Order: sequence, then structure tokens, then C-alpha cells
Amino acid sequence: MRKRSPSFTLSSYGAGWSANRRIAIAASVIAVLLAITGIVALLTGGGNGHRAPDVASPAPAGSPSSTVTAPKPSPGSGSVPRPPQIAEPVAYAKAAAQMLWSYDTRDTSRDQQLAGMRAWMTTETKYADWASVSGQVPDPVLWSRMADQDQHATAHVTEGHYPGAFKQALAEDPSAITEAYIYVVTVNGKQQIAWKKGGGGAEERAVTLAVQCRPSRDCTLAAIATSVTQ
Repeated sequence: MRKRSPSFTLSSYGAGWSANRRIAIAASVIAVLLAITGIVALLTGGGNGHRAPDVASPAPAGSPSSTVTAPKPSPGSGSVPRPPQIAEPVAYAKAAAQMLWSYDTRDTSRDQQLAGMRAWMTTETKYADWASVSGQVPDPVLWSRMADQDQHATAHVTEGHYPGAFKQALAEDPSAITEAYIYVVTVNGKQQIAWKKGGGGAEERAVTLAVQCRPSRDCTLAAIATSVTQ
């Protein structure tokens, strides 16, 4: 049975944002994927996808959480794991989702969280939508209040897969992906949240990610989609 948290404590790191407050996928990524029929609708939420449990905590509109530039961190990146050396899109997306759903305000500052997340991003600025990723982190005031309660979360990924629309589009035009090598992957899992005095709970999570995996290179994260398509 879930224990209630203090009134200001989030029910999760990643819930509560409405679609019109989520950061859209970068125009550059969409432009590349225009060649793949149906992918634009997949990434912008215009297809038959359903809304996912959101990935970020509630934050005021226009809050600093959507800043495009990652701050300089204090030494280290706290509890944020380093990106793995993985060249397979689904495996990398699963690792990235686990990273996004995990945090620990007890030993990680907000700047460290952002810096750690930034390390997962593609360095090809044409395709990197940092705003869609950094927008998952609560604003500084809310992060501080979470830290006051030692709020932290772990995640368990149950599965990852290419959405049907993406597989169909690739089957129809396999060469369309060869400019940017950006793959669309949906990941499902569960997030376990805890805070002081035994408070906590678990929630199902789902996210659709744009992952760049060029041949003979490790994968990187390009963007987070505004909706989830299974």
C-alpha cells in the first residue's frame, strides 16, 4: 500500500505534464524523418499512438527546466550512469529509459543530473533535441524540495521494441534511414520512488525515444517523443 508523501512531494519523477507543455521533437529530426512515411506522425503525436505516463515532474510553464544549454556540473554527475557502449538501438533505448526514470536527490544536484543526461546525447547538433530531454528535469525550486525529502527513484525496464509504424515505414523504404540513422524505439517499464519516513510507491512507465546508431559507432540519444506509440 502506497504511503502518502508530503503535499509538495511528487508522485513521480516524470508525471503530470500535459501534451501542450511537453517539448516537441526538434524540427531538424522531423525533417530527416520526413522521408519515412508515418514517422512524423509518430514523433509529433499525430498518429494513432496513445499518451504515455509522462516522463517529467510538473514544472511551471517556461521554467528553467527547458533550458537548451546544459549547465556546468560540479565534479562528477552524481548518480547518473555513464552512457553504455551499445551499438544496437533497442538495447541503447532501454538503457536510456532506465537512466531517465532513475534519479537520487540525496547525492545528485540538478546541475549534475542535467550534465549526466547530456552525456547520453548525440553530438550531431543537427539531430539533437536537448530541450526534449532536459525538459524532463524539474525546475530548480522543485528539485530542491525533492532533495529536502531525500526523494529518489529506481527503474526496471520490462521491454523495448520498434513501434509498428516505424517498422512498416522502414520496410517500405529501407534507404530512408541512411542519412541520420535515427531509430524510433518504445520502452516500457516500472519506476519505484521513495522518500523520507518510508514514503514511496511504484508506477508503470513508457516512453518513445529517437536513438541515433550510425554504423560502426555506439548509439546516442537524439530526442524524446511527445507521445508513446506501441
